[in-house]
Amino acid sequence: MKRLSYNKGAVVGGILFLLVLLAAVFAPLLAPFDYAEINIQDRCMSPCLAHLFGTDQMGRDILSRALYGARYSMIIGIGSVVFSAVFGIIIGAIAGYYGGWLDNFIMRLCDIIQSIPGLILNIALACALGPGIFNIILALGIEGIAGTARLMRSSILNVRKMEYLDAARTSNCGNYRIILKHVFPNTFAPILVQSTMGVGSRIMLAASMSYVGIGVQPPTPEWGAMLADSRDFLMEYPYMCLIPGICIMVVVLALNLLGDGLRDALDPKLKK
Repeated sequence: MKRLSYNKGAVVGGILFLLVLLAAVFAPLLAPFDYAEINIQDRCMSPCLAHLFGTDQMGRDILSRALYGARYSMIIGIGSVVFSAVFGIIIGAIAGYYGGWLDNFIMRLCDIIQSIPGLILNIALACALGPGIFNIILALGIEGIAGTARLMRSSILNVRKMEYLDAARTSNCGNYRIILKHVFPNTFAPILVQSTMGVGSRIMLAASMSYVGIGVQPPTPEWGAMLADSRDFLMEYPYMCLIPGICIMVVVLALNLLGDGLRDALDPKLKK
């Protein structure tokens, strides 16, 4: 944390991400209107004092929808990354520690999964599972397992022959205890950095899927769904697209800055 605090970009990114996270948590208190409340009389209203970010084509307050959209986008981004990290770490740890035919079998499965373009695989999984936030989390999480498993395996290969593991084996430690107590803590840093940056990429993927109509369904105000709803009004009322687009940009930028700072702070070559 001390090394991370020296990185100004990481501090800015952490603060931005924390603000967005707080806005998502306290959206019911901060939102001035119900995000699903329709008011035809106020439709397509430009930003003003009554509606700071304006209203959409149905008269719904965009500020309220953006605040609630942060909640749904964060749930999708963080949930899918946690899902892929948990299963990817387990699979990668098994492949890297035991090696042999099991390692080859797992890695070939990962090769097959990663040979499919990520967006196409996500679309296929989302179509098979159906719309909904939970299904989107599953689709994005399944697609990310292979990359996490491969990263975990490569990290374990770097420490598998270290002396402290030999000492643990001579102390009659079981494989489960060695992986959990000795291998995992020394290979967690790359996973943490990848997961931090992965939240932003998952939010963008979820927005892309919502934009083409297979993600979060209306009237749920996910940022990608807001972009999809307002694309027909881009020329006349550009603020409808700008608000959710800026929200996505800020979150992705914040997480990239934070991920870069974590990578530098956790790099043992940079420790002083």
